[in-house]
Amino acid sequence: MSTNLPHGIELRVSEAPVPYRTALAQMDARNRAIAAGEADELVWLLEHPPVYTAGTSAAADEMLDPRFEIVEAGRGGRYTYHGPGQRIGYVLIDLSRRGKDVRNFVHSLEGWVIAALGDLGIESWRAPGRIGIWTRDGDAEAKIGAIGVRVRRWVTMHGFSVNLSPDLSHFAGIVPCGIAEYGVTSMEKLGKPLATNAFDAALLARAGEFIAALKPCETA
Repeated sequence: MSTNLPHGIELRVSEAPVPYRTALAQMDARNRAIAAGEADELVWLLEHPPVYTAGTSAAADEMLDPRFEIVEAGRGGRYTYHGPGQRIGYVLIDLSRRGKDVRNFVHSLEGWVIAALGDLGIESWRAPGRIGIWTRDGDAEAKIGAIGVRVRRWVTMHGFSVNLSPDLSHFAGIVPCGIAEYGVTSMEKLGKPLATNAFDAALLARAGEFIAALKPCETA
């Protein structure tokens, strides 16, 4: 698969679903190795079996129907659903080499997903006061992608999820990201069904722009 990731950043694409706890353990180990200078940075594209994940701000009353396993994720944010038909991108980047700017990292991560969706015919955007990636589904705004990150030793963990064709009824078990007044949508629901490898290709075509946006600003 063609990628614009620069040398020194590994691309990993998992074909089979990866259990969430397994992914957490691997991210934890890779974070430590990157911080110690013992491993390359990593972009990992994958899916999970159905699971609800709890961020550090998750509120108990936002878990409505615990029909799937609930795992404490260690990232920021509240409750999220992950499952088949949703593309996950875990992005482990050493910010000590890229400006130590967490806000810029999150902004650039959002911009990467927004640009890739735009190339696929889905107009999406950031919404002030609402974390995530938003688009229009009929007459209302709806979330098509989620963002959740953690930074430890200046190395990022977690990343984004994008709804390609998940079972949207699974989101009804939680208040997604603590936002009750807006729904969730997917590329399939918007009439643009897409194979996973086609989404990956669009995303990776923009990968170089994402990494370039993380470079420290030059000073005169």
